[in-house]
Amino acid sequence: MRAPSPAYVANDGVIDAASAALGGRLLHSLDAVGEVALHVDRVSLVETMVTLRDTPGLEYQQLMEIAGVDYPDRGVDRFEVVYCLLSLTRNHRIRVHVQTDDEKPVPSVTGIWPVAGWLEREVYDMYGVLFSGNADLRRILTDYGFRGHPQRKDFPLSGYVELRYSEEAKRVVYEPVQLAQDFRTFDFMSPWEGAEYVLPGDEKAKLPAEKGAPTPLKADEIVKADANVSAKKAPSDPKTTESTAQSGAGKPGPSAGEKPANPDVVPSAKGQNQ
Repeated sequence: MRAPSPAYVANDGVIDAASAALGGRLLHSLDAVGEVALHVDRVSLVETMVTLRDTPGLEYQQLMEIAGVDYPDRGVDRFEVVYCLLSLTRNHRIRVHVQTDDEKPVPSVTGIWPVAGWLEREVYDMYGVLFSGNADLRRILTDYGFRGHPQRKDFPLSGYVELRYSEEAKRVVYEPVQLAQDFRTFDFMSPWEGAEYVLPGDEKAKLPAEKGAPTPLKADEIVKADANVSAKKAPSDPKTTESTAQSGAGKPGPSAGEKPANPDVVPSAKGQNQ
């Protein structure tokens, strides 16, 4: 049973077909790790994309992604703009590379794929690459007033302004960044060597729960479990009497209706019978 979608097309013949269609606009090509990369001329980018979209055998109708790449050690044209194209009819993908710097603009492809407007704004915001023909080339990820471009690593680490909502002004206000150090605690101790400070709850681990229980203390710091246990109170002397006078044995009980002198002493049955 055949799959409902077309099978993935191999890379065989793709570079030859692109070379025949693009001619001198194709600077060089590469087929590596199962992907085809075409490096094309920056000035003729729009014509190149139209050719890749409309040429039979290529037919890359959809723009999937635009990514920026920075090569600081390259010197000239340190930035690359990478376009990821998809052929829906052939189920095949290629990458189109364009080289530029922070001054030479790259022609915008928003006239071919309107979705490129958002993607070009992201590359501009992150890398500072300019796109000629984009009607709304604004920052899309960073804040208003942000200086520099994050992926170029030339932005200030602390920033200059911060925003918050003001209840007094009933709007979002921008203020200079303030890094208060009064209530911050810096701990430069290595966690692998063991911290000397005591965290809440660590005092419960000072003594083992019972004899033989594991303890995190060192051998010379271990205190025996029964060292802090108070000695049991010795039993008191048993209650004894030396004579019958102390126990009241043999004395007659009170008569009927007469309360005993000691309310705690209950008259015996022998005394009542008498």
